[in-house]
Amino acid sequence: MTQKSVIVAGATGYIGRAVVAAALARGYLVYAMVRCEKSAAFPEHPNLSVLQSKFSPITGWNIQLPNADAIISCLASRTGTPKDAHLVDYQMNAGLLKLMRPLIGTRFILLSAICVQKPRLAFQFEKLRFENTLHTSGQPYSIVRPTAYFKSLCGQIARIRKGKSFLCFGDGTQTACTPISERDLASYLIDCVTLPERHNKILPIGGPHPAITPVDQANLIFDAFGKTPKIKYVSPKIFDIFQAVLAPLTPFSEWARNKRELMKIGQYYATESMLVWNSDQEIYDITATPQTGSDHLGDHFTNIARGLTVHVADANTQIY
Repeated sequence: MTQKSVIVAGATGYIGRAVVAAALARGYLVYAMVRCEKSAAFPEHPNLSVLQSKFSPITGWNIQLPNADAIISCLASRTGTPKDAHLVDYQMNAGLLKLMRPLIGTRFILLSAICVQKPRLAFQFEKLRFENTLHTSGQPYSIVRPTAYFKSLCGQIARIRKGKSFLCFGDGTQTACTPISERDLASYLIDCVTLPERHNKILPIGGPHPAITPVDQANLIFDAFGKTPKIKYVSPKIFDIFQAVLAPLTPFSEWARNKRELMKIGQYYATESMLVWNSDQEIYDITATPQTGSDHLGDHFTNIARGLTVHVADANTQIY
């Protein structure tokens, strides 16, 4: 059997590193694309090659790609602001697509997001713009739209450690998700290389059922850290207030425009579920949301509490 090979773009990110590890564990040849030497600290492995590369919106990527069975793009804007989203979610991915056209039979596996089902935010429109570019390119593809990441649901751990309340928007039960770990998502992405049923399709995917609400998340964290649950409920309308305050400044200030977009992002995640959207019934449908893997969010919280998993707060997703 011929050894499989993949190119991983965004290889130093949260999911990218997990994809590199999963591919190496399966015996793949892995080419990890990185944008600077400082972020290229991977453990040495005979099947791993690091590709140093830079991107310019004018000239594109300054690299020639090796032949591979697939490119797995884990590129994603860190902030979600319009300029950053256009550069990363659209332009960098479009540049990758252009680079791979001389390659024969290479599949483009795109890590997208389930929230693009109901787009209202700049980064969602940029993701959809590239999804459409990929879909119409004639290149073989798989578009993977995961639900909430474990990491994105850990933002309040620092609060709980300090004895503070868990903040819930609304009554804490109006939204839900099926969280997926980086390990389970990485495995799913790697399977897209070889499984025919995942080829040339848009693939929503979550972790194990049942769906979890913010109140459920709170109780899982308090239980993991052995603390009595304390929950504070906040109206999502607070985001409207912040946006209204910033609105007069937006014509003159990019800072204000970006802050206002971040408030819109916060409001979106406070009011929308990360499940498959049933447009006929106009509901988020847990039964229609595929599941994969075996990692559970509660176990992840417990491992953090016991020091078995290192939790690094992500400043770019911290809204509390």
